[in-house]
Amino acid sequence: MALKLQELKERFGPEGSVSHLDGLSVDADGLAHERPAVEHRAAAPSEPRSALSRTDGAQTRRSARGDSELKEKPRSSSARRHAVGFSDTDAQGIVYYGRYLPYFDLARVEYHRNLGLLGMDIGEEGQEFVMRACTIEYLAPAVFDDLIEVYVRMARIGRTSVTYELAAYRARDDELMVTATQTLVLVDLDERKAVPIPESYRRPIRAFEGEALET
Repeated sequence: MALKLQELKERFGPEGSVSHLDGLSVDADGLAHERPAVEHRAAAPSEPRSALSRTDGAQTRRSARGDSELKEKPRSSSARRHAVGFSDTDAQGIVYYGRYLPYFDLARVEYHRNLGLLGMDIGEEGQEFVMRACTIEYLAPAVFDDLIEVYVRMARIGRTSVTYELAAYRARDDELMVTATQTLVLVDLDERKAVPIPESYRRPIRAFEGEALET
């Protein structure tokens, strides 16, 4: 259901640059040296959780359906990287919980871009995907200048809706920070009613996700 970590990094992991939310690109090796030192409260080490820790040290997480656990990063057409900006942090010196939503939005965009599905013309004119549900679990804190890798896969495609699984990792130690599931529905914007997802959209998704895709 998921690619092995090393395979995923070799296939998708960017090596030379990282992306800020403001669109700037900087060299990953020189990132820390290009900024003045900033003092903030150190994040406390994350406590092991029974649902996320295994005796062999591997990390696990629940699937979009909540009935199974994964110990590897989700398959993705793009491992989107973000360098945490100072404006992303709160008074505690850690990333504000709401900032992960823009991280996940950009990861979904890259997923569709790499599959040739980026654009608003999914079905008939006036039909677009809208957010129906979003569930997030916060497992460990990130701080200023941490490099975050966001992975995304489509877990399910139904008649009118799609469900994504997302996971954010801290790049320096592969710590699992946040997991999320998001369900979007294709709707007719004028009628405000759900409409069937066309085959032209389903086909490339099935080809990429393979048997792991629930339908």
